[in-house]
Amino acid sequence: MVSKEQRQRHLARAKHERQQLRREQSRARAKQRNSLIGAVVAVLVVAGGGTWIATAMNDDDKKSDATNAADNPTAMPTEQATNTAPKTCAAPAPGDVVPQTFPTAPAMTIDTKAAYDMVLKTTCGDITIALDAAKAPKTVNSFNFLAEKKYFDHTSCHRLTTGAMAVLQCGDPTASGSGGPGYQFEDENLNGATYPAGTVAMANSGPGTNGSQFFLVKEASGLPPNYTPFGRITGGMEVLDKIVSSGTADLSSDGAPHENVVLNSVTVAKKP
Repeated sequence: MVSKEQRQRHLARAKHERQQLRREQSRARAKQRNSLIGAVVAVLVVAGGGTWIATAMNDDDKKSDATNAADNPTAMPTEQATNTAPKTCAAPAPGDVVPQTFPTAPAMTIDTKAAYDMVLKTTCGDITIALDAAKAPKTVNSFNFLAEKKYFDHTSCHRLTTGAMAVLQCGDPTASGSGGPGYQFEDENLNGATYPAGTVAMANSGPGTNGSQFFLVKEASGLPPNYTPFGRITGGMEVLDKIVSSGTADLSSDGAPHENVVLNSVTVAKKP
């Protein structure tokens, strides 16, 4: 007959084996997740797609961690990595984001034969972008319209990727990766499109889904020609360099910037 003590030892051993199995499964999923995220980051800068994949995988791991903690009450929860480097950007200008949506894309008002500059006055410094109205007229027209409405003012640049593809993504008033102006418009300037350092292009969630989110390229990337390039940085590249060099808030290769990058104001002006 099995004694109470033997039965308790057997149950404890079985419990330990279950915990070990769950930990091994969790580590395997984490390894698979990191490989997948790395592959996604190498080819995508999508308003929601890449982020959704990472979130879905992270949620699965969190459930596994919660199960392990329940089985082993003495286990310490896994702490998320935090970037503890000093922040060097200024505090945001006074003011709040004013939520705005529009039923349709704006009517064409820009001169497609003229040159336009867009200036991002950020908490980390000013970035000037020469807009290509001839090759991306609908995109430039949209930015001209939204800037006049102060749509971008006080919004945060919500996403940074580092490593082989270093880009900063901005233009979402919700800072969630899924916000937009309420309208979408088709892609432009994709024939033979490349993304060298200094390129400014539209983020999207598939063909013809351009809204307000855009990204600034710090280093040349091998992105496929799926993202409308509509401008290039002509001033303030050192500002982008500083933001990228500071990394992400959680030290990952794809996440919120460590620096608090806020667009205090965005203006578009026709050059004389």
